Amino acid sequence: MISLTNLTNYRIDKDFLKNITNKAETAAGGKNLRQISLVFVNENKIKEINRRYRQKNEATDVLSFEGLNEIFICPAAVKKQAKKLKNPFRSELMRVLIHGILHLFGYDHIKQKDFVIMNNKEKEVYKLIDDFQKVSLELEKTLNNGL
Repeated sequence: MISLTNLTNYRIDKDFLKNITNKAETAAGGKNLRQISLVFVNENKIKEINRRYRQKNEATDVLSFEGLNEIFICPAAVKKQAKKLKNPFRSELMRVLIHGILHLFGYDHIKQKDFVIMNNKEKEVYKLIDDFQKVSLELEKTLNNGL
């Protein structure tokens, strides 16, 4: 179950977030975290949290707290990153959410070997999402054709 707190002016699609969360949990071995708290905050707030818990005095796109199953996302930082990478906002939001969820499962990227493992796990989630979208599109075509 996802608990969503949006402290920003950005519109957040809860169904989209649920879908991504389910796929990330599947890729992480089918484990279910039961409750994930997603908190959308502004750049000042995420900077404050980053400084307090990671001693980094800068805004970031996502912070995860494994023991609490809590993820903080800064949509403004996500938007900047999306623009820099020339990606749609929604795609970048998906990327940081997946990244945050994998941290909740204990994945990290401090060492190179762990980075590779986490990166491969992120790719598994993208594949699950892509496969799901293809099946959904095929189902939609079938339903639209009256079959």
